[in-house]
Amino acid sequence: MTAIFDCSVDADLLTGMRLARGAIGRGQLVVLPTDTVYGLAADAFSAEAVQRLLDAKGRDRTSPPPVLIPGVPTLDGLARDIPESVRALVAAFWPGGLTVVLHAHPSLQWDLGETRGTVALRMPDHRIALELLSETGPLAVSSANLSGQPAASTAQAAVDMLGDSVAVYLDGGAAGESYEAVGERPGDLSSTIVDATGDHLRIVRAGVITREQLIEVVGEEAFQPPVAEGEPADA
Repeated sequence: MTAIFDCSVDADLLTGMRLARGAIGRGQLVVLPTDTVYGLAADAFSAEAVQRLLDAKGRDRTSPPPVLIPGVPTLDGLARDIPESVRALVAAFWPGGLTVVLHAHPSLQWDLGETRGTVALRMPDHRIALELLSETGPLAVSSANLSGQPAASTAQAAVDMLGDSVAVYLDGGAAGESYEAVGERPGDLSSTIVDATGDHLRIVRAGVITREQLIEVVGEEAFQPPVAEGEPADA
C-alpha cells in the first residue's frame, strides 16, 4: 500500500526515510523532493527497478533516466573522460540544477535503458534527497509524472499521476522555490542538461541554470550553438 510522509514532521520524516530505504532495497519506487521538481526514484543498479520506473511513467527504454548522486566524488566512480570544463561547472553549480551527460564507465553493472554508453548525472541541492542518496547510493531518478504531463512540483501532484505504482512518497513541500525566489527561470524548474560527450559542450535542455551562467564559468568557446528547447522534463 502506498504511504505518504510529511517530512516537515520529525516522526514522519524518520519513518518515511526508513521505509524509503527499504523500498529502494526491494526494487520498489520512491517519490522524493529535489531542488527542481519531484523525482521518481529507483535503484540505479537494479534493471528490474529501472524498468518499473519507466513503466510507471509510460516511457520506453529509449528515454533512460538520469542518475542522482550524493556527492562530487561519485562522479569519477560512474563516468570517465570527464572534461575540465565539466569539473568547473560541477564546482560552480553542484549541488544544484545542473545535469551533465558523460561517458559511463563500461564496467558498471547496470541497465538504465538505451544510453549508448552514456550517463546523465546530477547532485541535487535538497536535504532530504541528499540524505536518502547518502544511504542508498546512486539512484535512477526521473521527474515524478506521467510521460507528456507536467513534472510534479508537489507530492500530491505526483500521487495524482503515479498512484499505487510508488511505494513511498516523501512530501517535502513545494519543489523549486529556491530558484523561483531568485527569479532564474520562473515556470521552468527542470534541471539544465549539458552533454559533454562530444568535442564541445552542448545544452540539450534549458532549465534553472541559464546559458549565460554556464558561459560565465567556462566561456562561450566551450559550447556548441544552442539548440531548440523541448526535451522532456527530468529531476
